[in-house]
Amino acid sequence: MEKAINRQKVLLQHLRPSSSVPVHDSSLSASACLAGDSAAYQRTSVFEDDVVIVAAYRTALCKSKRGGFKDTHPDDLLAPVLKALIEKTDLNPSEVGDIVVGSVLAPGSQRASECRMAAFYAGFPEIVPVRTVNRQCSSGLQAVADVAAAIRAGFYDIGIGAGLESMTANPMTWEGSVNPRAKMFEQAQNCLLPMGITSENVAHRFGVTREQQDQAAVESHRKAAAATASGRFKDEIIPVSTKLVDPKTGEEKSVTISVDDGIRPNASLADLAKLKPVFKKDGSTTAGNASQVSDGAGAVLLMKRSVATKKGLPILGVFRTFAAVGVDPAIMGVGPAVAIPVAVKAAGLELDDIDLFEINEAFASQFVYCRNKLELDPEKVNVNGGAMAIGHPLGATGARSVATLLHEMKRRGKDCRFGVISMCIGTGMGAAAVFERGDAADELCNARKVDNHNLMSKDAL
Repeated sequence: MEKAINRQKVLLQHLRPSSSVPVHDSSLSASACLAGDSAAYQRTSVFEDDVVIVAAYRTALCKSKRGGFKDTHPDDLLAPVLKALIEKTDLNPSEVGDIVVGSVLAPGSQRASECRMAAFYAGFPEIVPVRTVNRQCSSGLQAVADVAAAIRAGFYDIGIGAGLESMTANPMTWEGSVNPRAKMFEQAQNCLLPMGITSENVAHRFGVTREQQDQAAVESHRKAAAATASGRFKDEIIPVSTKLVDPKTGEEKSVTISVDDGIRPNASLADLAKLKPVFKKDGSTTAGNASQVSDGAGAVLLMKRSVATKKGLPILGVFRTFAAVGVDPAIMGVGPAVAIPVAVKAAGLELDDIDLFEINEAFASQFVYCRNKLELDPEKVNVNGGAMAIGHPLGATGARSVATLLHEMKRRGKDCRFGVISMCIGTGMGAAAVFERGDAADELCNARKVDNHNLMSKDAL
């Protein structure tokens, strides 16, 4: 930043009295530029203070109640990905300032205890604190954003944002009675709508057809199957050693789970067309064009760039911006269409600058709507499939998406600089975050090429 200010001072000297245009000293002074070193997109922190991701891993995602993790305790899902972060980076676990875990369905105090237990299983000492966060389907991404914000605030230099959900252990149910006052407020009442009904509302209001939804589901399975077959998920998935219990005999079998088990490589439009609507008799949302109910976990290791550099750790990605927005609860699925532009604008970018999008496929209806509303190139969106094929363990999805996005950006190299993760959120919200490929930025030249440089310094060329 000092270099940038010095360059401004030199530039200002050329604009002072010798110029034919009168210049008043009071209006010309060198200062820290919010956009960073003459960047064409906003950088609100000094280069060495960037919040970077040095590792991001997940478990495989498995079908709840009948998949590979049906007999696995939630803390035994989280522990392996936490352990992988410190083992694969050779990080001293005592240096971690906080572990924040996104989770949705379990009772808060119980899940908080399970996450603390998982940290101990993974080898973290007692001095490392743990907490949970719940912003429903964006909880995993919110955990990553919370850690990034804490690092930027100077609370600590190294932190972990994670996500965990066992929809086998904790099904989606409402406990206790509903406040009758909700009947007096339409929006409050809409917060209680089944998610499938909100999907039907989106499809009806915005004209998303059953065929469009089924086609999106087929594409999700096709892409996920291709990614699995080619080994593209191997860098992000941590194998989990666990057990499977035969429900009839009680016999236990030791297994290692390392592949998402909900992907259907042979899914076809003809097969999906046979499925009946689940939420409305004349509706279009089916078990085939909605996200899968899943078990899984993910974890992301973040730190200040200067710390990562000092430790000699490769930088997988840079955390740029995060945004959470509110929308009508009755059509909660539109959340990404609102949140993505906000997050992208906060980064000083435009949608065309984004090379990859990971948009959670809660339902095909809302996924198709958001993709079309933002006029996104389908070739940039969910290139390795999404939740309709891979699964959607609510609290873990955000962390899973970070791992999937950043590893894909790394594979694509220089042709892929910026990526976005987004999802809709129950009760009517949306969240989005912008990431930059780890080796795409440097201290002095962090800008995309622009045609009109005005008075920008030469390092922006």
